[in-house]
Amino acid sequence: MTTKNGTWPEVFLAFLRLGLTSFGGPVAHLGYFRQDIVERRRWLDERAFVDLVALCQFLPGPASSQVGIGIGLYRAGLPGAFAAWTGFTLPSAIALALFALGVENFGAALGSGWLHGLKVAAVAVVALAIWSMARTMANDRPRATLAIVAAALVMAAPGTRGQLGAIVLGAIAGLIFLREQATAVPSPAPPLRHGHGFAVACLIAFFLLLFGLPLAADISHRQDLAVASAFYRAGSLVFGGGHVVLPLLRASVVPPGWVSDDLFLAGYGAAQAVPGPLFTFAAYLGAVLDRPPSGWAGAALCLAAIFLPSFLLVIGALPFWESLRARPAAQAALRGVNAAVVGLLLSALYDPVWKGGVLEARDFALAATALLLLAIWKTPPWLVVIVCAVAGAGLAQL
Repeated sequence: MTTKNGTWPEVFLAFLRLGLTSFGGPVAHLGYFRQDIVERRRWLDERAFVDLVALCQFLPGPASSQVGIGIGLYRAGLPGAFAAWTGFTLPSAIALALFALGVENFGAALGSGWLHGLKVAAVAVVALAIWSMARTMANDRPRATLAIVAAALVMAAPGTRGQLGAIVLGAIAGLIFLREQATAVPSPAPPLRHGHGFAVACLIAFFLLLFGLPLAADISHRQDLAVASAFYRAGSLVFGGGHVVLPLLRASVVPPGWVSDDLFLAGYGAAQAVPGPLFTFAAYLGAVLDRPPSGWAGAALCLAAIFLPSFLLVIGALPFWESLRARPAAQAALRGVNAAVVGLLLSALYDPVWKGGVLEARDFALAATALLLLAIWKTPPWLVVIVCAVAGAGLAQL
C-alpha cells in the first residue's frame, strides 16, 4: 500500500541523500530508488513504482530522473516534483560545474580505486533490485520467459532500438498472453494534485518550445537562446537517457566551436565519478562554453534546458497514465511491459554494470559482500557505497 501524501521538504531531503549516494548510472539509480522509496519509506508500492518506471521508459529523456520527478509529484505535487529533481540533481551538477571551473585535485581522483569500488557497489544494488522486482513482476512462467527474451533482445540490439523493441514486445505479449491475469483495479498510487487541463498545457508547452526555441534563436541571433535550444533538443529527443545523450550533446557543442573536443572528453571522464544523473554533464558543458553564457550562468542555463522536457512530459503524461492503467487491457499490456523492464535491467546488469565493475576475483568478492550487506544485513545503501569505495581504494594499493 502507498502512504499518505507528504511535503516537499521531506521529498527534497530524501532525494538529496539519493543524489549524494546513487552511483552507477540510470539502472543503479532505479535500484537505489526502489530500496529507499518502496521498501524503506513505502511512499509507493512495488506495482505503482514499476508502472512509473514503465511510463518513463516510453518517454524521451533521463529515465531515472523522470522516475524521481514522478515520485515527487505523487508525494507532494508540483513542489515535490521540483524538490525531488533538485535534491537528486544538485550534488552532481555542482561537482561538475566546480570541476569545469578548475577545482584542483578533483581530476586526480578520477582514476583512483574508490571509483572502481563505487562501480562494484552498483553491481550489488542492481542485482538486488532485479531479484526483488522479478519476484513480483516476473514470478510465473510466461513473464519470466518474457523477461529473458527481452534481455536477449536488448543484448542482441544494443541501444535505443533494442530497448524500445523490448518494451513494445512486452506490451504485445501482455495483451495476447496475460489478459486473464489482469484485474479491474490496479494497486493505487497517491492521487495527483494536478488535473488533465494542466497536463495538456504542459504537453503543448513541450512541443511549442521544441519547435519555437530554434526559430527564436535564428531570428534573434542570441547566443543564450541558441544554447538553450540545443540542450532542450537533447533532452527532448533522446530515448534511454544516460550515455545515449552524449553523441547528441557532442554534435551540439563541438562542431559550432562552443566547447573543444578535449574539454568535452575531460568532462565526460569527470561525469563518471559523480553520483546522480549523467544529464548533469550539461552543467559542465555550460560552465566551459567559450562565449557567454558560461561559468555558473551557463551551467544553470544548460542544466535547466536539458531537464525541462522531462518535467513537461512527466507532468503532462501522468494523469492520462493513471486513467489508462486502470483498464484491464492496459493492465495486461503493463504486465508484459513490467516483465520486459525486468529483462532490460537484467541485460544492463551484465553490460555495463557487471562488465564495468567485476574485472577480477576480488571484485566479485567485494560485490558478493555488498550484496550480503544489502540483502541479509539490511545495511543502508549509502553505507554500502562508502564501504565499497573505501575497499576499492584499499584494494587498488595492493
